[in-house]
Amino acid sequence: MNPHLLRHLWSLVERSQSSHLLALDDNSLVCWLLEQFAGQQCIDPAETDQLNRYIRAKIPLIRDLAQER
Repeated sequence: MNPHLLRHLWSLVERSQSSHLLALDDNSLVCWLLEQFAGQQCIDPAETDQLNRYIRAKIPLIRDLAQER
């Protein structure tokens, strides 16, 4: 995956309200992050698919980071 996309995603996670991230179920969290990401940067379908799989794999880490804040 493109390093720029990764940096942008993790920046988005850091800027998001922890309470909101923790309130969403897994599917809603993935959809919300993808929507937020796509609203800030144009991505093609292949990148969207890559991000979807990456976010799903990192859900526990995203939740841990949100809980720590």
